[in-house]
Amino acid sequence: MVAADGFADVLALAAKGLIGRDRPPVRYPEPEPLVRVPHDHSFPSGHAATSFACATILAFAVPRLALPFYVLAAAIAFSRVYVGVHYPLDVLAGAVLGLAVSRALRLSLARFAFRSRSRPSAAPIGRRPRER
Repeated sequence: MVAADGFADVLALAAKGLIGRDRPPVRYPEPEPLVRVPHDHSFPSGHAATSFACATILAFAVPRLALPFYVLAAAIAFSRVYVGVHYPLDVLAGAVLGLAVSRALRLSLARFAFRSRSRPSAAPIGRRPRER
């Protein structure tokens, strides 16, 4: 989960730097935002990216709790629009980014685990294989 959170955050920050979309309060001074306006750009939402990345990893680990995890991630994403620091498309893009990061991470870890299982195992250190 830490890896998914980290990758989603780094990719969101990189995309913000490349895209450079101003936040709503910078473009529209009224109404005032309900929280302090971050100094970075708006698109995509880092909060949405990291919350959906973590929710997806947790949903894979505990499938019966997937719905509450995604509801919490959606609430976090919606809160960024509600407090006035993101546009709806920002949080939608962040959610898609978080989902993509966690699924890509899960697939790459599954491939790594499959490769390591398919290799013949060596005899444990300090033991010789039995001779017949």
